[in-house]
Amino acid sequence: MKPVAKPRARANQAAFEKALAELQRDPVQRQMVEARERAGLTQAQLADRMGTTQSAIARMEGGWSLPSLTTLRRLAEVTGSRLVVRLDAATS
Repeated sequence: MKPVAKPRARANQAAFEKALAELQRDPVQRQMVEARERAGLTQAQLADRMGTTQSAIARMEGGWSLPSLTTLRRLAEVTGSRLVVRLDAATS
């Protein structure tokens, strides 16, 4: 018989899983989510304003597909963000 988790333990587990997922996100994915949240938009609202689908936004935010530079420009425009692309010199 499997032990029943207490509500507090379930909440702690959920918080841990969310924090772990954030650590595993690529910086671009994390910044996409942050831009959307700063703009106060759901994935569906962002998708509507960008002319795409909620599932496409979810795939990009989840790391299942990579956004193009054009998509990132549009996301920045829709969320009131500024897109900065940067290549730093390698240090070795």
